[in-house]
Amino acid sequence: MIARLKGLLDGTAAESCIIDVNGVGYLVSASAKTLGALGGIGSAVVLHIETQVREDAIQLFGFLSEAERDSFRLLTTVQGVGGRVALAILSVLGPDELAHAIAAADTASIARANGVGPKLAARIANELKGKFGAIALGSAAPLPVGNTRGDVADALTALAGLGFRPMDASRAVADAQAELGDGASVGELIRMALKKSAR
Repeated sequence: MIARLKGLLDGTAAESCIIDVNGVGYLVSASAKTLGALGGIGSAVVLHIETQVREDAIQLFGFLSEAERDSFRLLTTVQGVGGRVALAILSVLGPDELAHAIAAADTASIARANGVGPKLAARIANELKGKFGAIALGSAAPLPVGNTRGDVADALTALAGLGFRPMDASRAVADAQAELGDGASVGELIRMALKKSAR
């Protein structure tokens, strides 16, 4: 199996790129975030690779970081999430943002990806809850924890509706919950999160 490719960028398309490794061109599917960070044609590229072998094809998926590759692996364990859908999700949510969205049951953020409806987003959040701990980056925002009534998820959804990015919303709600305690209502969490994010 191919685990890593190091070569020169030979071309890009909407959902893939060609990496020239000593004269051999490898077609690699990648997220929009990864493709956007590769640089121009002829740039030196190193990609972590996930190889998928099917009866009719061998497909390579490329990632700039191991965290993105590991997120891809977890996503594809969910029924209904193939390589293309997993890349669509990673095109709108980085590994840390995805980890936060899943931990907070923020299905609205997951459903922003092409090909992901509310039911699939809910399945992803349910099946992968608790599995992203080792993947979230060290610089990620603290996760809101301890509230089992769904108030945290409701507060995150409300902040997303106000235009907050998932990471910013998660950070603001975590700070609000740390100050107010686990018994805080949705309204209290939202008001405190807005107050803290305005500082």
